[in-house]
Parts: sequence; structure tokens; C-alpha cells
Amino acid sequence: MTDARFEDGDEAPLRLVAQAPDDVPVISALIQDAVFPVTEMRFDRRARCCALLVNRFRWEDRTRAERQGRPFERVQSLLVVNDALSVASSGIDRADPDLVLSLLALDFTPGEDGTGTVTLTLAGDGAVRIGVECLDLALRDVTRPYVAPSGKAPAHRD
Repeated sequence: MTDARFEDGDEAPLRLVAQAPDDVPVISALIQDAVFPVTEMRFDRRARCCALLVNRFRWEDRTRAERQGRPFERVQSLLVVNDALSVASSGIDRADPDLVLSLLALDFTPGEDGTGTVTLTLAGDGAVRIGVECLDLALRDVTRPYVAPSGKAPAHRD
């Protein structure tokens, strides 16, 4: 009998939450290089919720795909920022329905009494800032993985 290995685990959709500043880098790493049309970003002021439907590169599967010689994958995921009070963007044309955005990072800057700002940094000097009453993020895969159209893993210059 041998011990279980990480590689033996069943694949399941990601379902993560971030409610403390130390949780944010985990979600940021998993959504790095996600792409989404600007039309898939919604702010519901009444529900105090900002949601994005993104096509996320499956970083958690990259090494396994390389070892098995199979294509890299993406998956559609829902990123939800709860307790959102305001949303502002810069460097993007929200009126352009054909605009596709590439997410580089997600950060949280604490404010007073638990408030703060969630910042989505986008490629091309764009950004979305979401003022929150408290930190409450959720990332959930909502489709099955599919072969990444480019066939490549995203790469970044240092």
C-alpha cells in the first residue's frame, strides 16, 4: 500500500473565497492571464456585487499537462466581489462591446474599519477599482475545462 499523491486526486472545479488580505494572492495567481470581454463585467449596485465571467488559464494544471504531453487548458470562471460599493475603471473603453481584456493581477488595499479597494490590473495599463465595505471575494469554475485556443501557456517578460 502506498500513500496518496497529489497527482492522484480527482479534478474538480475550483471554488475559493478570500475574506482576509492573505487570501488574495492565491486568487490573484489563479486568475492571472484570464481573458474576458468587457461585456462580461457587471456591477449590481443594489445587490452590492461586482461579477466578471472570465476565461481562466488553468495554472493548477500546467505541470500535469506538460508531463502528460497534452494541451493546456482554460475554464470559464466567475469572479465575484461581494459588498461592492463602487466601481471605477481607467485605461479601458467600456463602451466598446468588442474589447477583450486580459487580467494580470488582483490586489486588495485595506482602508479604515475593514473597508478597502480591490484592484484588477489589466494588460495595456487598464485597471478596475472596486470599493468594498469588507473583503469578500469568490472564484468559482462554471464550465468544464477546454483546450486553450493558443495551445500555449501565457508567458511574461521580466
